[in-house]
Formats: sequence, structure tokens, C-alpha cells
Amino acid sequence: MTARTLKLTIAALGGQGGGVLTDWLIEIAEHHDYIVQATSVPGVAQRTGATIYYLEFFPRAAAAGREPIMALMPVAGDVDCVVASELAEAGRAVARGLVSGQTTLIASTHRAYAIAEKSALGDGTSDARELLELVRGQGRRAVVFDMEATAQRHGSVISAVLLGAISGAAVLPFPKAAFAAAISGSGLAVDTNLAAFEDAHRQAESGARSEAARRTAELPPVPERARTAALQPLLERLRRLPTSVQPWALEGARRMLDYQDADYAQLYLARVERIAALDGRAEQADGHTLTQVTARALALWMTFEDTIRVADLKTRGARVVRVASDSGARPGQLFGITDFMRPRVAEIAGTLPAGIGARLLRSSRLVGWLSRCAGGKQIRTRTVCGFLLLRGVAGLRRFRRGTLRFREEDGRIEAWLEAITRHAATHYALAVELARAQRLIKGYGETHERGWRNFCALAAQLQRLGERTDGAALLARLAEAALADEEGAQLAREIAALDTPATNPAGQQVSA
Repeated sequence: MTARTLKLTIAALGGQGGGVLTDWLIEIAEHHDYIVQATSVPGVAQRTGATIYYLEFFPRAAAAGREPIMALMPVAGDVDCVVASELAEAGRAVARGLVSGQTTLIASTHRAYAIAEKSALGDGTSDARELLELVRGQGRRAVVFDMEATAQRHGSVISAVLLGAISGAAVLPFPKAAFAAAISGSGLAVDTNLAAFEDAHRQAESGARSEAARRTAELPPVPERARTAALQPLLERLRRLPTSVQPWALEGARRMLDYQDADYAQLYLARVERIAALDGRAEQADGHTLTQVTARALALWMTFEDTIRVADLKTRGARVVRVASDSGARPGQLFGITDFMRPRVAEIAGTLPAGIGARLLRSSRLVGWLSRCAGGKQIRTRTVCGFLLLRGVAGLRRFRRGTLRFREEDGRIEAWLEAITRHAATHYALAVELARAQRLIKGYGETHERGWRNFCALAAQLQRLGERTDGAALLARLAEAALADEEGAQLAREIAALDTPATNPAGQQVSA
């Protein structure tokens, strides 16, 4: 596999030892024969934000005697790890675009209030709960805990805690002993700093599991009784799933009922049961991870956005209330909603019965005529005619199973589940990443088309990735690359890199 530059950004306030932390990381990297470059841009502490330290790492063996070109500042959307020593600084990193789908975000949950917050006439503090929810929902994964409290517990400084969090999150290819050695080599408050480092390493190492447990805990409990007697068999079937899967499956079943009907929810649960049976047999299964991930992804895919769904969502009362609130309309004040609709021929054909829609797409004459007629349409949803037009489209829900789009998506879902089944027994981690890869498929129109194209590009690599022990990590990297840009340039580079021989330290070529 072709080596790549690892990029890490640290946002630390004045006096928190950001420079010391940077020196430690440089020492660790150079000890492991990595080329490392570090730059910093000073802030003015709490007035305009933290000092930003930016480091890039590249293995010297892969440089083949040439110095790699490294950047002086982080680029939005191209940072592997962001470390923030305070919660608001993590929020600022998100606002700057430094946290993307490829980023591990490591942040402390404590607050150090800015001057503007302290000098406000009223309560000028930022909502810590909203900040925390923002931080937890960003990036590839988030490792968050109170680093200030960890430092105080051991009489240490937060820089040692930050180093422990970086080590525990495994964002750099260096062993834990190397990080501890850097602290010991400094000769400053070694015992207390090592104690804080060990504590932070442990918290960060278990961060992903804790985050998953937190999200599961936030889901509503599975009720004993359904809202109606007709739904009770559905609920009882759901309760026979593994306990850790039930909250996710409950949300999925509710989504199926809202999207289609009880029979569709039964189909959803039958598919989840198939994966749960695999989890029960797989030796590498850990807490039914595969079933949890698949249940969530399947709920999203089975409720794909077709024209029927879009029309339904645009005419719901909750949407009118939300628009009124967002526009600042006063109670009783009249306002209008104009929806700009641009259905493509594919969306029109997808709403038709499968046979008719397929024949339409095969006719170049009809496709050309519809392309000219469809164009951009403006529908005033709050007028009687506009509302009834969209409600009429939403009413086609009862015929959805016979549409071309439904037949296509249903076939794709089955193929995806079969691929998960095929890999679960031999490469469990790869099956989990394949289930997660569903996140590429979202939206409708051109957005959905791009996502499906990228998903197919990943699926084409499954056989070769299944033969590699690092296949799951590579698939996760490909998925992140697919989310990096709309043109698919980064994904194409990552796929091409799979075919590029790497060079080991002895100068011998190693097949990827």
C-alpha cells in the first residue's frame, strides 16, 4: 500500500503546554524514523482562540531518499486528527472545516470561558450541551472526556493528558511505550505526568465503545405493548432479537411504518434477523456489532427518498410549523412556501410501474421529450392546487412496491445483504465496514446517483479486500475517500493505490 502523510492539528490555549506536546510528538516520530514537520500560529489565548499547532508525518523508508512536500497549515477536509484542549476550541475546529469524514476528533469536555463570554451583560456563555452534541456528531469518530479533570486528579498538566488521548485513540502508528518514553525522557514531573498519561490512554482507548454505548442508551426503551393490537406481533418479533440490537431495530421498524406499512416493517425485521443469525455464529462477533450497524443502515436504505417520499415530507404539518418558525412568521401571519422541483426522467420513470418505467427509459425519443418538458417547476405548496398536487404524488405510496425505483432498490439491498452474509464468516470486520458503507447512498437525484456510483466502486474491491487481513481498514479508507469530494478524485486515487507496489525498508517491492 502506498504510504501517505498523516496530518494532525492541535488547538491548545496559552499555558496548556501545546508546544511541549508538539515537541513530544516530534521526538516520538523521529525515533521511529518518520519525517515530521511542525508549524504553529499563535492565538491570543481566550480573545481570538487557541494556538494552532500543525504536524505532518511521513515514513522515511517510503520517501526513497527524497524529501516529501508538506503543508504549513491544515487544509479543511484533509486532516486525520484534530486535538482540542477545550470544548469551544473543538467547536471552532468544526466551524473551520478541519473536522471531516476522515478525521478523528479528540477533545476535552471542560470549558475555559472566553473574554466575550465573561464580559457579556447577561449570560453570554455558549451552550455546553449543544457544543458537546456538535462535537460528538462530527468526524469519523469522536473521543471526548474531561481532560482538565483527569489532569487535576493526578496533579499533572493537560499536555500529558492530550498525549495519552492521542496514544489511546491510535491515530498515529507508534506504540504506547514510545509515548510514555517521551514523557520519561523530559525529566519533568515524570511520575504525575505518566499517571495522567495512563489514565487518558485508557479513557481514549475505550472511547469508541463508550460512545456507542452512550448512543444506544439515548435510544428510547423498547415498550412492552404496541400502540395497537395489530402491531403487537411486530413488537414481539422485535423483542426476540438480541437485547443490544432491539433499540436500533425499534427505530428502524417505526421508520418502516411511517414510510410504508406493517408488512414492510416485517420485511425489515426479517432481514435484521438474518444478520443476527450470522452474528450468533461468527467467532469474531463482539456484542452483535454487525447486526447493530446493519440494522441502522438497512433502515436508511429501505426508506430511500423517491418522489413519493419527497412529496409526503413536503406536505406534512410539521414542515409548515418548522418553516414558520425559521422565517420568523408571527402567529396568525400568512406566509407562502414555494418548492422548486426539478424531476429528472429517471425520477419520473422510477415512479411508474416497473414495466412501463423500464420501457420509457429504453426509448430515446420519450426520454428526450420528457427531458424538455420536465425542466424546473415551481410549486406553491401552501396553495390548494399546489398542496393537492403533492398530496396526490404522496398518495402513490400504496402502489410503491410496484414502481421501477422500488424494484431497483430492493434488488440492490438484497445484493448488499448477500455480500455481508458472504464475508461475515471469513472476514467479520470487512462485513461490518461493508454495512457501514451504506452511508454513501443518500438523497435523491444526482446526489443519490453519485453515492451509488461510489458504492459500486467500493463493492468492486470486495473480493481482493477479503483476501487481506487489513481489508476492513482499507474499505473504511475507501469509504472516507468517497465522501471527500463530489468528483470522486480522491476515491480514484485510493483505489489506484491498491495496485501500486509499496517499498519496504530493504528496498524490495511488496505487492499491495
